[in-house]
Formats: sequence, structure tokens, C-alpha cells
Amino acid sequence: MNKHEDIIRKIQERLSTLSKSERKVAEAILADPKTTIHSSIAKLAARAQVSEPTVNRFCRSLIGSGFPDFKVSLAQSLATGTPYVNLNVEPDDAPGAVTTKIFEAAKNNLTRAQEILPEHLISRAVDVLAQARRIEFYGLGASGPVAQDAHHKFFRLNMPVVAYIDILVQRMAAAGTHPGDAVVVISYTGRTLPLIETARVAREAGASVIGITNPGSPLTEHCSIVLPIEETEDTDIYTPMSSRIVYLTLIDALATGVLLKRGPEFNAHLKKLKQSVQDTRLPKIEK
Repeated sequence: MNKHEDIIRKIQERLSTLSKSERKVAEAILADPKTTIHSSIAKLAARAQVSEPTVNRFCRSLIGSGFPDFKVSLAQSLATGTPYVNLNVEPDDAPGAVTTKIFEAAKNNLTRAQEILPEHLISRAVDVLAQARRIEFYGLGASGPVAQDAHHKFFRLNMPVVAYIDILVQRMAAAGTHPGDAVVVISYTGRTLPLIETARVAREAGASVIGITNPGSPLTEHCSIVLPIEETEDTDIYTPMSSRIVYLTLIDALATGVLLKRGPEFNAHLKKLKQSVQDTRLPKIEK
């Protein structure tokens, strides 16, 4: 057995030798190891009623490294998904099974997100975006392409809109915002430090900051409006896949909401955009 496969047994064997506080951590993990895989260090510490340093100390005593590495070990011990790949996929899955699992995960996450997204917050966000003097979308890492897709959707609405995926450019742009501007910060975890700081800068500059992020995360403290999407894929372990689809779908909903605010007379503008690219395509082949 390697260190990943026997992590549960290792915890059980060491229970009697642990300090009182570290034993609380061990018992919380053993009581619900699957929840631990998807928990932040803060959530596990709260569940065990100990401090975050205690959780890290426990992890280091067990595997020699901190909580993120411990979660990887625990995930492999439980054979839950494939670490660094996908929560729902096992290493020996055939391509057909992989496809089915990823499609099902995307559908389930979309349904779950739709159930928990408050309609009144979506309406508020649409109003802010429709009335904005300028819209800026910020994202980093896997959230960067989502920000770029948002730019692709919103630029056709005949309003100034940009997407920034560079940390320093985001910081400077946020400092240059004004009241009447809207900044949309996209973050799966809500724990990415540069995005948290950029949201703070934009809010202090007077911009309306819309956060599309994990509810209750540090990023939400600097947002005017939070559109909550629960973190269903632990990005410390897995590559974001189905959660990305949820974010893209929400962007589509926001863009459509703003478009409808423009009224039917705006159709002439959209028609002009469509006609501008017609000669870049081959004609359809009649079947």
C-alpha cells in the first residue's frame, strides 16, 4: 500500500496518540471523509471546532505536507474520481463511460445552480449591467476564458465592454473605474487573492462589483451583488469542468436579460452584426 491508499487506516491507527485538538480533526475526517475532500480548510476547522493551524499541523504530522496535499491523498484513498482530472471519472473508465459521466455531471450542476440562484439577484445584476456606463469582466486561470466569453456575448450589445485576464491589468483597470461602471469578477473558489484585492479596489473606486462566485467566500465581502454558485469541484484537486458550464450558462442568461432590456428596436443592430459576417462563411449545403 502507498501513502494514499492507507490514509484512512493511518488516521485510525494514530487516534490514540494524537493531541486532543488533533484528535478532533481526525474524528471529523473519519466521520465524513467525502465531505472533507470538498471542504476548505476553514470549513473542516469549523466542523472539528479547532483552528486552521491545527488542521495543517495534523496533516503535516500524517503525510508531511499541508491540507491541499492531504485532500489529494484522501481522495485517492477513497478512490473518488481521478485527482487533477475529474471528480466523477475513475482511472479505468472507458471513453464512453467518461463521456456519460461528464455530461451527467454538467446537467446535474446546471440543475442545482438554477435551484439556488435567487431570481431577485439576477434581476438586480441585469439592471446594473443594462445601465452601466462601461462593463469590465475579470477572471484568472480557468475563470479567464469565462470572462472572455462574457466579453464575446456583451460586446454585441452596443456598450463599452472589456475582459481582463492579467493580474496587473486588472488591478490598474479596477483603480480606473468610476461610479456608473460595472465590474464582474468571476471566481470558482472566491479565494484567489489577486481577484479579491481587485474587487476591493474597484468597489473603493465607486464601481458596482458583481461577483459570480462561491457563496460565503472572501471575495463576496467586496461585492455589491453576489450571484452564488456553489463550489462543486474542489479545484485544489480537480480540473474545473462541469462548474465551468454553469458559469458560461449564467453569463448567457445575464447577456440575454440585458438584451431584452434594449427592446425590440435593438434587433436592427443585431441584424447588422449578423449580416457583417455572412460573407465569411460558405453557403449551407442543401440536403
